[in-house]
Parts: sequence; structure tokens; C-alpha cells
Amino acid sequence: MTIKAIAMDMDGTLLNDEKVITEQTKEALVTAQKQGIKVILASGRPTPGLFKYAEELSMENYDGIGLSFNGAHVLDYRTNEVLFEQRMSLEMSKAILEHLKNFDVKPMICHQDYMYVNDVYHNKIQLDNGEQTNIIEYEARAGGYKLCEVNDLAGFCDFPLHKILVAADPDYLKQHYKEMMQPFEGQVSALFSAPFYFEFTDLGITKAKAMIATLPKLGIKQEELLAFGDGQNDQAMVEYAGVGVAMDNATDELKQAADETTLSNNEDGIAHTLRKYLI
Repeated sequence: MTIKAIAMDMDGTLLNDEKVITEQTKEALVTAQKQGIKVILASGRPTPGLFKYAEELSMENYDGIGLSFNGAHVLDYRTNEVLFEQRMSLEMSKAILEHLKNFDVKPMICHQDYMYVNDVYHNKIQLDNGEQTNIIEYEARAGGYKLCEVNDLAGFCDFPLHKILVAADPDYLKQHYKEMMQPFEGQVSALFSAPFYFEFTDLGITKAKAMIATLPKLGIKQEELLAFGDGQNDQAMVEYAGVGVAMDNATDELKQAADETTLSNNEDGIAHTLRKYLI
């Protein structure tokens, strides 16, 4: 089987639990690029949140691609050309933000250099491991954003959004996510990117849809794509790829959907699989 592109999720996949690309995985991906294989970062993170990792992997030198907002934006790192983009309408963005006022959640929206939130200070949530995390600080730093407080996000928003990110304690999201999305079913896409993150994007947006729109422009066929993931928002991409790989730390649902399972994100699972297919 010929592999011409490697797509990978970031958190829980390319990055270990310390949010680092290990030297072994970095070496494997740079070597793949030197062999002419396209590397694609495919994340729910905002576009700026991928830049430092793309630079770390020298992707601008090898025509690397960044797929962000769960597939709502695709960028060529060498040319800075936007290869694909799909936002929610302004009306839909405002309606979702208005509806979210009924829930004990922390919505976040991004525009240019800023991430806008209701409250910069009271923002800790309990993760599924029991730890308390300053979720807004974490997300702003991961995306490279400045922070701005806005009392009424729905009233403030005058720009269509790639994504609305909602953070809350995992147990609360499990209990209420269906109510959060119910008024918009059939109009937008919504899914978990982590137990404490629930995300709204335009209808039909997935990492797979972004691949379908982008790969033909790169001269790459579906069967030539090797894709890695660990969560619900990776499933469409893993199922679409010629070879779809679940990390050992992936959800059970993703493991069932994948062609195979590799080692965890803390055990260089990507590098382990690349040795199988590329050497």
C-alpha cells in the first residue's frame, strides 16, 4: 500500500499528555516528509493553535497542511492559502450562543487575535480525572489568543463562526448535551472533542469532509491517506482514510471504527505505526 499523506489529531494523538511532540515521533514525521509524504495536522483547535507544532515539524518546508476547527478551516503552511473553509451563518451562531445561556457552561468564541468569553476569572471545571482546571486559560494559551470578557456573547457576535466551543464538567455535559443541541438538530453539527468539551460547527463539518474537499487538490487519493485519532471528533476521518488508526488511549467507539490500534500517545504510537508502513 502506498501512503502519500499522514493526518493526525493533536491532543491525545500527536501530543503526549504533557502536550509535547516527543523526539521519536517528531523524527518519524520529518523523515516521512523528506520522503515526499504530506503531513496534515487535523484538530479541533483553532488555526493559530497549530502554528507552533507545524513549525516544530518544519511543515512549511514540505507543503504541510493544517486542518483546524474540526475541519471548518484548512490552511497550506507553505503558501498560506486557505484550501477549504466553512463557517456557521451569523444568525445560527447568535442563536446557539443565546440558547447556551440556559446552561451552566462556559462558551468560547474566537475572532482574529481574541478569544471572547463571559468571565475570564471564574472558569475552573472538574475534568474526568477529578482535577480542577482553569479551562479558559488553557484554551486561550493553546490557541495563542488574547482574552476578552463579553457579558452577552450572542449580542456581541457580529461575525460568522467556524466553531462554538462549550466547556463544562464532564458529568454535566453528559446530562445536558442533548438539550443543548436539540433546537439545532439538522441545522448544525455538534460533538464531543473531549469529555469536558462539546463543539458546534456548521452542518456536515467533520475532519473527513475537509479531507474530501482538500485531498484532490493535493493529488492524493482516499486510499493513500493514513489517519490517526483518539476521540469522537476523529471518527469520520479515521473511517474515511485508507488506513484508519486508533491510539491505545482512544475511545472504545473509535477503536471499533478503526482498521487497527497502535500504542498510546505517551508511547509514540504514531512513530510505531509509521515504522510498519513507511520503512
